[in-house]
Amino acid sequence: MLRRLTPLVLLFLAAPVTAQDAASRAVRLESRPATVSVEVGASAALEVVALDASGQVLDTPVRVVGARDRLTYEDGRVTGVAVGSHELIATLVVAEGQAPLTLRVPVTVEWPAVARIAIEAEAGELYAGTTLGHSAAALHADGSVRPDAAIAWTSSSAAVASVDAFGNVTAHSPGRVTLTASSGGATASIEYDVEGLPATRLEIRGGADAVRTGDVQTFEAVALDASGDAVAGVPVTWATTFERDDYAQAGGAAPSQIRDGRFVADQPGVHTVIATAGPLTARRTFRVSAREVVQKLSVVGVGSTSRIRTTDLWPFEGVDGRDYALTGAKLSDGFAFVWDITDPSNIIKTDSIQADARTINDVKVSPDGRYGVLTREGASNRRNGPIILDLADPAHPKVATTFEDGITGGVHNVYATDDYLYALSNGDKYVIIDMSDIYAPKYVGEYDHPNSSIHDVWVHDGVAYSAEWGTGVVVVDVGNGRWGGSPANPVFVTSFPLPTGRTHAVFPYRSESSDRFYLFVGDEIMSRPGLAMEGPRGSWPDREGGANYAEKYDPATGQGGVPLVTQGYIQIVDFTDPANPEMVARYEVSEYGTHNMWVENDILYQGYYEGGVRIVDVSGELMGNLYTQGREIAVFKPFDPAGFVPNSTMVWGVIPYKGNIFVADTNSGLWAVRIQPPRPVS
Repeated sequence: MLRRLTPLVLLFLAAPVTAQDAASRAVRLESRPATVSVEVGASAALEVVALDASGQVLDTPVRVVGARDRLTYEDGRVTGVAVGSHELIATLVVAEGQAPLTLRVPVTVEWPAVARIAIEAEAGELYAGTTLGHSAAALHADGSVRPDAAIAWTSSSAAVASVDAFGNVTAHSPGRVTLTASSGGATASIEYDVEGLPATRLEIRGGADAVRTGDVQTFEAVALDASGDAVAGVPVTWATTFERDDYAQAGGAAPSQIRDGRFVADQPGVHTVIATAGPLTARRTFRVSAREVVQKLSVVGVGSTSRIRTTDLWPFEGVDGRDYALTGAKLSDGFAFVWDITDPSNIIKTDSIQADARTINDVKVSPDGRYGVLTREGASNRRNGPIILDLADPAHPKVATTFEDGITGGVHNVYATDDYLYALSNGDKYVIIDMSDIYAPKYVGEYDHPNSSIHDVWVHDGVAYSAEWGTGVVVVDVGNGRWGGSPANPVFVTSFPLPTGRTHAVFPYRSESSDRFYLFVGDEIMSRPGLAMEGPRGSWPDREGGANYAEKYDPATGQGGVPLVTQGYIQIVDFTDPANPEMVARYEVSEYGTHNMWVENDILYQGYYEGGVRIVDVSGELMGNLYTQGREIAVFKPFDPAGFVPNSTMVWGVIPYKGNIFVADTNSGLWAVRIQPPRPVS
């Protein structure tokens, strides 16, 4: 009998192949597809794989990134954020000490097709001889607006009414006419039955005989018929003329501006507003005097810091009745500092707090002085939750806890109330934290605006106003209740885009003198590309990257100690009616950039980086550029020969407190200054 022999089968357990082992065999990266074209707001599949020498795909992850204000890449899909030709950059670390594999993937982001045109006409009727303005917007299928769309206007009967390239329609004779706007293959029309003008004269009403530069006047043009009765709906065109005083300089800013009957002058002199309606004209002349609000400013005291770069500040009254200030710092090994400012002429550092961080950016104290907050970036474990301070002994705070629930990445800014803390998370959202027990704070809710990056949030009357870079200002009900929101259930109210796309800070303020509710919104642009005076980063291409500009001067290498350069300005939005916000004014000092601000008692205290502290009269209704209207009260530029960058101004923030003005200067520390009272007129 034959016996069947069972073969001996030896099983070997092979060691698992790690992603790093696979990466070490990679010789190139490949994009599938090689290029991508996507509409803005839409996404498309894109995979980048690593291949070995034989062309086989390796099981190892490849890092793919892009400029977040242009593209996003997540879960194998690329999403278009900004129209243009961009790149995704793929990298793979193959072995320690060797250059990584890289691949640049071209991505074209295009506008979607124009789906329809929306025409909006100025208020009024189109009478023969009058002009009525129109605007047109090109809209995509989702309702979004195509920026800078080219609109073509046509008239069905030029004899009845003609239209220029900007939508201004001028009627010539009675009859029916159709005006058409077109763009990208879409069209829209508006019809008019033009009638003869029944008015025989025009009057300007309102305004004062004497005002100051920066004062806003509101005029009304009234059309009257032969019986003296008002004729409704007659469109009016406004214009101004100007005769300067002998002492006024020629060639300065525009002397004045007028919009919808609202007038403001930048230069003193005799001004005339002119209203026109077809053949009818009315004039109103008045004098504008210089605003004359300049006051002297004196230095009270200084808490010098030359070893580190000072960041944010927050003055407060401690529970012991004395006055203190917290300051943050960059390049300080995670230190923040406590100062006794009870006597601002003798500012004393009482303590320091060290955190696991590279930078302490923002500091805040609750209104009741119960707790403080340090924000941080660059923690060794990458967990950058805000640090909560117990201020029971305000001169020597102790850490109560570090909050990390719902927080990812760096925390750049916070806003503190007695009950809640609003903490930014990774520049993407803000988390709302219950601060009833500062040793055990609790996550309550959060708000994350879609496709938006956030830098700042400020809460006023239960409404959160966040500065979100290219998105502009985002407004959310977090407890006001008018829109049904609460801290646990934030409800979006509206958003308002700003023209620069660099919305960095926002300060809501109800004017004491005009009862208007304004948002003061600041840019931050840490360079001056394209300007005649670009500064070191633009003119020294061999030192790109900027690291040396944030370092003290090193005599051994000759590097560091170079001032930063910035640009940007304050944009002022009238938010009295949240449903119809309007950009009304600005404060712009050219060649400097804005940072943190404060508004109190109708005065703007602006940290203007290299431009120093700018103290500006913002009383009354605001319109135009406040800088050219003579509204500046005082300017202060801190200089310290022993500063981080010697004798270089770089103001981070400014806060008025108990009659003094406290200033955090990046290069020199904490300053206290005071505005001197006006001298009596003899």
